[in-house]
Amino acid sequence: MILAIPNGGVPVALEVASAIKADFDTIICRKIPIPLTPEGGFGAIAEDGTMILNDAAVKRTGLTREQINYEAGKVRAEIKQRSLLYKSDRLPITLSNRTLIIIDDGMASGITMVTAVKSVRGRHPKEVVVAVPVAPLMAVKQVREVADRVITCATADMTRFHIADFYRYWHDVSDEDATRYLDQWRRQHFRPKLESRGK
Repeated sequence: MILAIPNGGVPVALEVASAIKADFDTIICRKIPIPLTPEGGFGAIAEDGTMILNDAAVKRTGLTREQINYEAGKVRAEIKQRSLLYKSDRLPITLSNRTLIIIDDGMASGITMVTAVKSVRGRHPKEVVVAVPVAPLMAVKQVREVADRVITCATADMTRFHIADFYRYWHDVSDEDATRYLDQWRRQHFRPKLESRGK
């Protein structure tokens, strides 16, 4: 079972799902951005409410409990909107006793992926595998503490890590892009059952 983290994880995960002929779904999980520095994050929240904070980032930025709650509230509202966008017309897929492969387009701090893994653990999977094209060594070590396996194509040990630097062609995947990819995949992999003819 493939689970993609939108938005960037969707096109990567769809390629994997097609290659291994696996079931596919999304897991909505978003970082909580640092105020005035949105490219950075101090935690992440998953669609089931699981929230993980990066204690070091919280301490470094000096965020108050009120600021944390405010930023987390905005992310929860965004997750609710995204859940409606990606899952409103579909029934929940059973994850119990299944091997899950969670895919994103890469990891930076690893906090979003840790949150995603801890979120699906509550649905009693057989095994949770994390697979990403690129990640820093520190993030891989962090995610290995919660996942059964972590698979990367490239692992880097560097001070300043940017996922986009490892792609030949990079662009931010929009909600419109991601939903279009999903619609195309569903049309290719799901065929309506023919109605049985009466005698």
